[in-house]
Amino acid sequence: MEGVAEVVPQVTFGFIISGLLVGALFGFILQKGRFCMNSAFRDTIFIKDFTMFHAYLIALVVMIIGSNLLNDVEIIHLKAQSFYPLANIIGGYIFGLGIVLAGGCGSGIIYRMGEGQMASWVAVLGFFLGIGMTTNGVLKPVYDAMRSIQVGPPSMTLPGLIGDSLMIKWIVIAVLSVVLCAFTLKSKPFSIRKSKGFYWSVTSVLVGLAGILTFWASEYWGSPGFARGLNFTTPTSEVFFTLLTGDARSKFFPMFSLGPFQVTWAAFYIIGVPFGAAISAKILKEFIWKTPRDAKELLTVLGGSLMMGFGAATAGGCNVGQALTGATTLSIGSIVASISIILGNWTMVYFKFIKPMQDMDE
Repeated sequence: MEGVAEVVPQVTFGFIISGLLVGALFGFILQKGRFCMNSAFRDTIFIKDFTMFHAYLIALVVMIIGSNLLNDVEIIHLKAQSFYPLANIIGGYIFGLGIVLAGGCGSGIIYRMGEGQMASWVAVLGFFLGIGMTTNGVLKPVYDAMRSIQVGPPSMTLPGLIGDSLMIKWIVIAVLSVVLCAFTLKSKPFSIRKSKGFYWSVTSVLVGLAGILTFWASEYWGSPGFARGLNFTTPTSEVFFTLLTGDARSKFFPMFSLGPFQVTWAAFYIIGVPFGAAISAKILKEFIWKTPRDAKELLTVLGGSLMMGFGAATAGGCNVGQALTGATTLSIGSIVASISIILGNWTMVYFKFIKPMQDMDE
């Protein structure tokens, strides 16, 4: 490590503070808006409520338009993921199964730490263990095998299937934006009503703006030349590896020296999320230390979060990393992974909630 440390830049005050503040802001928005993509996907088939799913779609549209505008004027530089069909489909599906068992998606379990929910603390630990075993441990051969199969050129995107031009990209963005926004009108996004937290459509716009801000901040402070954006998979592993070994072990993003430690910007962003959520929870008087009901619930959460870690690492990101940040780049791999996450979520919701209710009615 001595040779590497000589060329690793030192962190600055802005590096640390920007990461913490952006993370805290996002955590505040997530908690006050009750934004969790596990709930967004689950509610569509469990209680036939599309409100939070519509919030996700608006946030995605905001991020797609805003981030691609900044990319085209070279304020940020987006990079689409490649398409690994086995990894994106199987990993995404397993992640979708896991978030139902764990009681929250990647962002959900981390912001709920700030509400005092001890089950989420366990879920975050299991999430890291699943990631670590997949990228550095006993499951790495499975991870390598799934990601050894790539289809198409690197960074294959939806507009790229039609043609490689700026006009085609913006035609695709325009069509997608109109279709997705039209779909959300059923939940009346403009009929903003007073509520304890943010109204759902306000939350969606704030999440989208926070995503754009994170793209800029992650590039400006942490990854020059590449906007890393919102994600919860790799940053979570970077936090834990830093705590356990002093080295974030980032394979894809620049590391910086903080004394004897090698850290990333996203590690500070992840640390900030539960703090921002805790501030919101205190304001709304929703902060309370809450423990799991019994050992069975605890084991279910742990098992689900281990599945989340394996699935997210294999698929190349969690729900936020793929269904928001990745989908913003219009990556085919990210779109496929996002669909797989939703299908996995629906499968587990059916077997965990819907089928038992049906059996009781018979």
